[in-house]
Amino acid sequence: MPPSPPNEKERMHSLRLQNLLDTAAEGAFDHLAELAAAICGTPISLVSLVDQDRQWFKARYGLAAFETPREHAFCSHAIADASIMVVEDATEDERFAENPLVTGDPHIRFYAGAPLEISPGIRLGTLCVIDSKPRTLNDHQLKALGILRNAVVNLIELRRARIELTALSHALPICAWCRSVRVENQGQKDWQPLHEYIAQTIPVTHGICPPCVKSAN
Repeated sequence: MPPSPPNEKERMHSLRLQNLLDTAAEGAFDHLAELAAAICGTPISLVSLVDQDRQWFKARYGLAAFETPREHAFCSHAIADASIMVVEDATEDERFAENPLVTGDPHIRFYAGAPLEISPGIRLGTLCVIDSKPRTLNDHQLKALGILRNAVVNLIELRRARIELTALSHALPICAWCRSVRVENQGQKDWQPLHEYIAQTIPVTHGICPPCVKSAN
């Protein structure tokens, strides 16, 4: 069983905040996984998220399984460090030689996992490539895998921002043109300038921010 990161509680909290686990497949993630496999020349590539007792695949190329136990996950080892973890031949690595994913399907020999670091020290999982034959990656492939990993992280962040903006728009309807807010007063709906809405609903103290002080001088 791979050791848990020292910040496991914070890592799991961040993973939950992304609202990614057990969601439907999304083309943007699938395309990045497929591209990683094509560049690295491997039959399998995954966007793997390390949950409390499992690793779950947000995207999978060349693999039918949706998840595996965390105790068997190569990715559980990969998230211990920010650098790409490469295992050229799992049968010669004491961490993995007896792993059921090595001795049985999908008979992993080669693994390279680039951690998905969402914030400093918080790694949710990996973008990884897998082969059933021992091999390695050249410098070009390692660099490309790192770039694709960054694209996956950006995609996760954009996805969460979109969800939060959608939730906010439902809670507070705002005009896309003038930024007025739709309010309801005594059963009547009306539009109110955003600054007036904020002044009425949120305690505001009046002052001047440092940049404005500098511009005034």
